[in-house]
Amino acid sequence: MKISYNWLKQFVNIDWTPEQTGELLTDLGLEVEGIQPFQSIKGALEGIVVGEVLTCVQHPNADRLKVTTVNIGSGTPLQIVCGAPNVAAGQKVPVATIGTTLYTAEGEAWTIKKGKIRGEESHGMICAEDELGLGASHDGILVLDNDLSVGTLVADIYEVENDHVFEIGLTPNRADAMSHFGTARDLKAGLLQKNMHVELITPSVSAFRVDQGTLKIGVEVLNKELSPRYCGVTISDVKVDTSPTWLQNRLKAIGIAPKNNIVDITNYVLHELGQPLHAFDANKIEGKKIIVKTLPKGTKFTTLDGVERELHEEDLMICDAVKPMCIAGVFGGENSGVTEHTTSIFLESAYFNPITVRKSAKRHGLNTDASFRFERGVDPNITEYALKRAALLIQEIAGGYVTNNLVDFYPKKIEDSPVHFSFANAEKLIGEEIPKDIIKSILMSLDIKVNNVTETGLGLMVPAYRNDVVREADVIEEVLRIYGYNNINFTEKLNASISPTSRFEDFKLQNVTGNQLAAQGFYEILSNSLTTPAYAKLSVDLKEEHNVIMLNPLSHDLSVMRQSLLFSGLEAINRNINRRRSDIKLFEFGKTYHSHGDKYIENKHLALFVTGNKDAERWNTNQQPSNFFYLKGVITAVLERLGLNRISVSPIENDVFSEGISLRMGKKTLVDFGLVNKKIMKHFDISQDVLYADFNWDHVIDMAKHNNINFKELPKYPSTRRDFALLIDDKVTFEAIDTIANKTEKRLLKDVDLFDVYQGEKLPKGKKSYAVSFKFQDEHSTLTDKQVDKIMQKLKSNFEEQLGAELR
Repeated sequence: MKISYNWLKQFVNIDWTPEQTGELLTDLGLEVEGIQPFQSIKGALEGIVVGEVLTCVQHPNADRLKVTTVNIGSGTPLQIVCGAPNVAAGQKVPVATIGTTLYTAEGEAWTIKKGKIRGEESHGMICAEDELGLGASHDGILVLDNDLSVGTLVADIYEVENDHVFEIGLTPNRADAMSHFGTARDLKAGLLQKNMHVELITPSVSAFRVDQGTLKIGVEVLNKELSPRYCGVTISDVKVDTSPTWLQNRLKAIGIAPKNNIVDITNYVLHELGQPLHAFDANKIEGKKIIVKTLPKGTKFTTLDGVERELHEEDLMICDAVKPMCIAGVFGGENSGVTEHTTSIFLESAYFNPITVRKSAKRHGLNTDASFRFERGVDPNITEYALKRAALLIQEIAGGYVTNNLVDFYPKKIEDSPVHFSFANAEKLIGEEIPKDIIKSILMSLDIKVNNVTETGLGLMVPAYRNDVVREADVIEEVLRIYGYNNINFTEKLNASISPTSRFEDFKLQNVTGNQLAAQGFYEILSNSLTTPAYAKLSVDLKEEHNVIMLNPLSHDLSVMRQSLLFSGLEAINRNINRRRSDIKLFEFGKTYHSHGDKYIENKHLALFVTGNKDAERWNTNQQPSNFFYLKGVITAVLERLGLNRISVSPIENDVFSEGISLRMGKKTLVDFGLVNKKIMKHFDISQDVLYADFNWDHVIDMAKHNNINFKELPKYPSTRRDFALLIDDKVTFEAIDTIANKTEKRLLKDVDLFDVYQGEKLPKGKKSYAVSFKFQDEHSTLTDKQVDKIMQKLKSNFEEQLGAELR
């Protein structure tokens, strides 16, 4: 939110610097994120003086240039080469002297320098109005009033306003401060706390009156719940024109482009008082009647931006007797607004239900200054005041007469809220006792009325515009922010309790695993849990009926909760590849969400993504692409780090993989991993292979907690190794060999490992060769060759009988 300092000082008369004021606003909870200088004319016309053209002759070397001498009141006249067709002797003109900085229409700065133009010296520049920022014309130089004195600063002739603009990071709960008046109200309370007695100056509306009753427009509110208050008045014989300079400067300072005087006044009052207004062309209101109601679903309505929209049955509309004219509190219609031909207006000021405005704005993807305020809750009791304020400004600037009584539909007044304030609770929450008289003065400075006072507390009435102050704790917070967080003393002693936690807590296991993956070159990503419902169609294992659908989505692409971490990871990979980063290792901890009828299920997952080369390019190593076995090694390392060793392997049962396996412990699947299906890759426009691992983190934590780690002494006796080169069928897996070996010898066999695989022309068709090592060790004595040979013979026999293996 932008706040003009000059505008703010119209409400609170202070002589502080902008920096001092910004510091106080931040202390009050209106965090000033930056202070920017503003000039109504870029450069503030510095270095521009009034000059008189003494002579003007044709340039000897250029048909379109003139050589002039100009008196600027500094002694010797300046010779200036000018290309404007209208320059002539005797004129008073604006002259940019040497060293003056001018600005282009795009805001780029350039400096006037002494130079030669086609052989003739030029010591300045006679300016057109667009070069000074005074207009858009570049047809010729700007000719000034001939009565002006030579040497007069042009900045003294034109209204150049210097201002400072606060950029306030307003929190959503502070709807009361979404205006200059609201900010000034807080500023006044803060100044009073610093013993600076200032008054809050409010514009007077006592001059408002009905001039004549010649244009009556009735108002009918059919939905009182969605429009608790609706005010309107008609003004005739207005002249739509450009706004005066002061009004344009106010709006430009806060980043609003002026349009015409009527629209500018509604914007001015919006940012002055926080009350949105809307001006309708009264001659376009058919039936001379305003009806506030909802319309049937699917009704077509074209908004001011020229977009035809389909209305929802809950959209509150401002209609005339025939057609809709405006989405209440959000956006006006295409053919009902003020134009240069407008002569009579109907001015609207209302309080709309915040929820209905927010829903309508989100449904139609509209975010306006009006909806921003309405959906957070404006002051319901300022509606009529703001309308009168705008009406008086319109009469002052655009002329006209109030031609109908002010209509104020307000069947049930929104009352102030009663809250009981306990001094003991305040001390408990704040941590320090604040004197009771200071508490009362702070509350009164915030317009919170003190109805009764006791020894233990206060009976308060909180104004309706403070919709964020509804509990005692909220009032205590108000007292504290005005009193000043920095004024609360802190003890030198810090008391803290240490609660014992298990080493298997989720966050601890996440930290252990995350550090390990980061050490292996992985980067952690955080993805949005909201996604598009279309992703559920990419896998038969994901059902559309299991989507958790958002009631009020920001967009269709963010309308459901994700059922898998795969797709957000592929989006990240696509983004990186498109930015020439193709070697990628990512991991993410996150949840998936599933709907099963009336039941909702959340599951925690860890997802790994690997694509491209394993390592960065180096001069002394060859590039190796990431493969299935690399990912398996990473996964195995993660599980082993968590103490999970007794893993069984089973076929993959998920169609997101073109090939892969599942690792299980007992009946629980710990991780599915493999190569992502080509069909899914095509959807994300990824041509290179992507390896993906999906850990069921809930299962991993559960198994880690119940996994017993046994410790034993290191063996004193040496181990021995023997190898087999086995000729086996293609379909035989290493797992089968490992299983048979461990069943054959349970006590002395410590490890089985596959160290070479060979398939080639020298082997029979359908056969392969596995080179397998066996490690033996006795913990109580040294093994003899006879013992080992006996075991190896058993292994050979079992491999031959059960696998049809042959020794090579």
